[in-house]
Amino acid sequence: MPTTALLTIELVREHDVVFARQRARQLAGEFRLDAQDQIRFATAVSEIARNAHQYARGGRVEFRVESGPPGMLVARVTDRGAGIPRLAAILDGRYVSPTGMGIGISGARRLADSFDITSSSDGTQVTIGKRLPLTMRVTPAMIGDVVRSLSAIASIDPMTEMQQQSQELLRALAQLRDKQAESDRLAQELAETNRGVLALYAELDERAVYLERVNELKTRFLSDLNHEIRTPLNAVRNVARLLLDGYEGPLTERHRRAIEMMRQSTDTLSDLVNDWLDLAKIEAGRAEVRVDTFAVEDVWGALRGLFRPIETDDSVPLVFEPPPSLPLLITDESKVAQILRNFISNALKFTEHGEVRVSVCEGADDTVVFSVADTGIGIAPENMNRLFEEFAQIDNPLQRRVKGTGLGLPLSRRLARLLGGDILVETTPGRGSVFSLILPVRYAGDPDAERPATLDPGAPTEVSHA
Repeated sequence: MPTTALLTIELVREHDVVFARQRARQLAGEFRLDAQDQIRFATAVSEIARNAHQYARGGRVEFRVESGPPGMLVARVTDRGAGIPRLAAILDGRYVSPTGMGIGISGARRLADSFDITSSSDGTQVTIGKRLPLTMRVTPAMIGDVVRSLSAIASIDPMTEMQQQSQELLRALAQLRDKQAESDRLAQELAETNRGVLALYAELDERAVYLERVNELKTRFLSDLNHEIRTPLNAVRNVARLLLDGYEGPLTERHRRAIEMMRQSTDTLSDLVNDWLDLAKIEAGRAEVRVDTFAVEDVWGALRGLFRPIETDDSVPLVFEPPPSLPLLITDESKVAQILRNFISNALKFTEHGEVRVSVCEGADDTVVFSVADTGIGIAPENMNRLFEEFAQIDNPLQRRVKGTGLGLPLSRRLARLLGGDILVETTPGRGSVFSLILPVRYAGDPDAERPATLDPGAPTEVSHA
């Protein structure tokens, strides 16, 4: 790094120490250091120069500038004294000599941006550096201006210099007192904040205990509900089926319609209870994933068998596209079928013309994508945020004729994320919708799984509009 000598001062008398401090501050000002850095540099130089004069009976101060980048104003203080004993302990702050020399060295070190000291029986050399502003370019012309300006500045009387130094120290002490007062105020505010945080944590702990008790009561209630509601529902459904099969004799058309209506209402209530209980299990962390190995064709066969009895509208056929060559899936087959069953049921309910098409393809990063596309009413943009709300029903003329539980889609998304996947929706009002289930080929919770699920279960559902 290019270095240029600026000034040399021989330390013979006490006056020379004051003169070294004065020139150090003047040089720092010429190189546009701020007032605080001028004082720090001058004080560090004077402390080390005083040590050289007092303990080594003299020495030399050399000022120079390094052009950088970054530029550096440097003062090198040398003496030919007997050296500094226990220097390492002084630098570590573990030792201060009775004469106070260690205080000057450690203080100068804190005031400088760079500090280097070597000491032996032949003498001591201390190099003190202060960084120049980053925007400053040190050029030969600039150095010449600094040297000429320094030569034109008269030396200040030592007493005046000492008075000025005392005033600077008083100002520094006042600033330290202000900073101490600000630190005390901040400490008090922090203590008050800590008390508030502790009170908040105590309240949160109480709420956590309360919520845990509520969750236990809810779980117990749902467990009882499972038995108390499903048992009579199954009884009503069985009696309705027996009556429709003619077990109690022939029925009139009016009686048959009434019993059929009773059976359909019971099925709707049973679906509501089943969905509600499934949601509650997932929320309570008690939903079980039964991992099995199966092919997509197995799911297609189960869904065809399920929807064949209710395909009564020939104007809306349910089409299952032949699946391409895909790997075997290792996940919960029943939950996959449950999600697709909800998709297909909604598609058939809200499609008056066209078709409902079920397909599957290979996705990215070891996933498969199941899609149910319809040509139904679609979903308006303002209703998209309610799509996965529990018990939410989107208001439209067809909705008034088609009843649902309002739990199918929320449950489907919970199940998809439970399996490590998610649901995507593409929809255009008046043209139809596509609901897609994206699942890892291998469930992440499988003990034999070699890799984690590719989708974050906590990620938000992505919704796009065609």
